[in-house]
Amino acid sequence: METVRGAGVVVTGAGGGIGAALARGFAARGARVVVNDIDADRARAVAAEVGGVAVPGDASAVVPAARDALGGAVDVFCANAGVAPTGGPEADEDGWAAAWDVNVMAHVRAARALLPDWLDRGQGRFVSTVSAAGLLTMVGSAPYSVSKHAAYAFAEWLSATYRHRGVHVHAICPLGVRTDMLTSAGATGELVLAPTAIEPDQVADALFAGIADERFLILPHPEVAAYYAGRAAEPDRWLAGVNKLQQKVEQLPTEPR
Repeated sequence: METVRGAGVVVTGAGGGIGAALARGFAARGARVVVNDIDADRARAVAAEVGGVAVPGDASAVVPAARDALGGAVDVFCANAGVAPTGGPEADEDGWAAAWDVNVMAHVRAARALLPDWLDRGQGRFVSTVSAAGLLTMVGSAPYSVSKHAAYAFAEWLSATYRHRGVHVHAICPLGVRTDMLTSAGATGELVLAPTAIEPDQVADALFAGIADERFLILPHPEVAAYYAGRAAEPDRWLAGVNKLQQKVEQLPTEPR
């Protein structure tokens, strides 16, 4: 793909799952890839696999080190790192703060660092791994749902504000993906997400198809488009359907702590 061949690409949360699949996909298409993950060993393992460079650490502060590793500009930034604390308003402050910091503010900080160069050059590409939770919701996790809505809104704002200045933005919104995050969701994940879960490589393939078409909204599960339209057109009917799912979750056996 000529769009990414030779490009300097950063993927956060790339020690496994969707992030690792994105790193592999960009590398296979000729990009120079920086692999970022909070887990240094996992970041180094993926970097070695794809012929990239590992820059472990906090996703919020990776841009300067990534520029050094690439020996120049960052052309594509994949804001992929994410956390999914469970619970609702009763979830502790640390869980809410982590969801907001990793799922939203890391994207904001990256854009703040990248935009001056991108606007000066008239080109740049920002990829946000949002989740269908950012378009719909996710039963069992208010911090995840709320922060992913915000991540989607930020990606949307970036596109609306800067597309005429050469900044391309993509929001990836899958349902279940077979990753550690799905496994950690336990019985709720098995009920809600596992039946239609796809592999991380399928998410990456959907992104590259979207890049080729210059599409903002990337839906690895095409049925999400109908869910999203139904939510907007008939919100009460949609909420009633989600509430039925919530009731099924409440009937699940209590998971051991």
